[in-house]
Amino acid sequence: MGRLAGRIAFVTGGARGIGRAIVEKFCAEGATVSFVDVDAEVGRETARELGAAGLAVDFNPADITSEGDVRRAIENVIDRHGALDVLVNNAGVNAYFDATEMTEVEWDSVFAVDLKGAWLCAKYALRPMKVARRGSIVNIASIHATLTITGMFPYAAAKAGILGLTRSLALEYAPVGIRVNAVLPGYTRTRLVDEWISTQPDPVEAERRAVALQPLRRMATPAEIANVVAFVASDEASAITGASIAADCGLGIMFAT
Repeated sequence: MGRLAGRIAFVTGGARGIGRAIVEKFCAEGATVSFVDVDAEVGRETARELGAAGLAVDFNPADITSEGDVRRAIENVIDRHGALDVLVNNAGVNAYFDATEMTEVEWDSVFAVDLKGAWLCAKYALRPMKVARRGSIVNIASIHATLTITGMFPYAAAKAGILGLTRSLALEYAPVGIRVNAVLPGYTRTRLVDEWISTQPDPVEAERRAVALQPLRRMATPAEIANVVAFVASDEASAITGASIAADCGLGIMFAT
């Protein structure tokens, strides 16, 4: 029996990277998983691959910035399974802008995915959780929520907002047995990190410096982040709510105050 046996989970941005690793880990821990992604082609291929491996997954294309898409996706889970036990708000985008040059449309686009989408999913996931008087929400934030580097505006602001959202929801819904926590990955070997490295003047040197900064002298893997998320989502973490849990190969401790 896995730590999530019998649980119904909903994961956003589950087609690749950390999201896919979370879907795979949750399945391995016994959960029935529905995931959404804006990339329908990659999402369907991921669902086919996981299904061929014997994992219980269901995919629906959805844009988490659209309330209609979110409502339909979560209602489909409830209609099909009768419950929703775990929500993982994983979907997100990186952003690299100059604050004086960024347009209002660009700002709204970043925050729609990185913050608004998490709220919309929580809005509809909390409803069945309140009825059941139990549930677990895990928001994937970032080390940039608490410390950052130049060139990451406004990503750090959006991810800091995720921590505020996490604390507020944790406080509001703790009395009805719902836990809300955040996991803060650091450098993780994903498409988004590779994308950031590729934007640097010397990508090879940028990656070397990034790895050298890590106290563990390496980047995390998506599977390692998924391991933390599975623990936080499970009853093994039943006394934890409103927490921000770093999974950053030790990077954050160098700047702790």
